[in-house]
Amino acid sequence: MGGRPANDGKLWTRDELIVAFELYCRVPFGRITTRNPLIRDLAAMLHRTPASIARKLGNFGAFDPVLTARNVSGLAHGSKLDRAIWDEFHADWNGLVLRAQELKAALLPKPAAAIDLELPTGPSERQITTKQRLHQSFFREAVVSSYEGRCCVTGLPLDDCLVAGHIIPWSVDERRRADPTNGLCMSATFDRLFDRGLITVRDDLTLEVCPRIRAMNDQSVVELVLSRHGRPIHRPARFLPDPDCLRWHRKNRFQAA
Repeated sequence: MGGRPANDGKLWTRDELIVAFELYCRVPFGRITTRNPLIRDLAAMLHRTPASIARKLGNFGAFDPVLTARNVSGLAHGSKLDRAIWDEFHADWNGLVLRAQELKAALLPKPAAAIDLELPTGPSERQITTKQRLHQSFFREAVVSSYEGRCCVTGLPLDDCLVAGHIIPWSVDERRRADPTNGLCMSATFDRLFDRGLITVRDDLTLEVCPRIRAMNDQSVVELVLSRHGRPIHRPARFLPDPDCLRWHRKNRFQAA
């Protein structure tokens, strides 16, 4: 960009780390490579090399407990500021999305900064719609990438059929609208069953089908739905579903079905 040198000899700033962490959440861990177009785009934006961006995303992976449990380790030597960003925005996913977008919009040439996020000084329908769109886009990318582009019930790998669904609806808890631990990646049929409380997920990440469906004697229901009862879902590579969210669903959706 503009012939400016790569910034790799300098320490990372807080703002750069926020943008990098937001990208870490959206890119499947196995695709953190210098060839990834998203990594190359961020490298150009920050005047760093793709290798520098990939290393930094790998540093964030070192803090990820789900990766650790799978014996997948990120890169060592993350800084205290890396850890501070990780901790801060795990408690404020909505804030991460808005702050990262604001920073990226400031870095882009003005004609390209088409999203035009304005931090509101007062309420307006356009500002609310823009925020919702940003949150939903981030949420979908983070959840689908965490499940490596597969339905957590069937393993179906067709992106067009996948839904990143909220466990606790954001109409109930706005604070968790962008939180990937409040999400499950399911094919459209199972997402609908989950939303209607006809299936749920236990704390041990096994699927439970409601008694009304279990009482049905229809062969297609038996094959497509009942055959999944008691079976483990496909665990995400990152962002395990929060047990508190799953308990909310079982109490407020599943038990009422």
